[in-house]
Amino acid sequence: MAVSSDKLLQAAALAAEDKKAHDVVALNLQGISLVADYFMICHGNSDTQVLAIATEIRKKAEELGARVRLEGMDTARWVLIDMGDVVAHVFHRDEREYYHLERLWSDAKAVSFA
Repeated sequence: MAVSSDKLLQAAALAAEDKKAHDVVALNLQGISLVADYFMICHGNSDTQVLAIATEIRKKAEELGARVRLEGMDTARWVLIDMGDVVAHVFHRDEREYYHLERLWSDAKAVSFA
């Protein structure tokens, strides 16, 4: 059985927080986009931290049985982690400020974590 998008989002957020990701935000895209149910956005302050966050998210998602595709690991400026219904964006701080995905998806509701 496939893991629920809610459970996958929670696991991704915890993995990011385990690696001291900054400003972890989740956006509920259900009814807004066909791309995914949720976007999770966070950032690290160095290439090393960005890679560590992305690697931990991938590991936790795979432990839950999710198929994971990563893009951007070679530059560590914006790593996209596609887990199907949940897509995580791990930015380097400067890129996050530049792209500001939260503003781009401003009609999406923020998700709070327990």
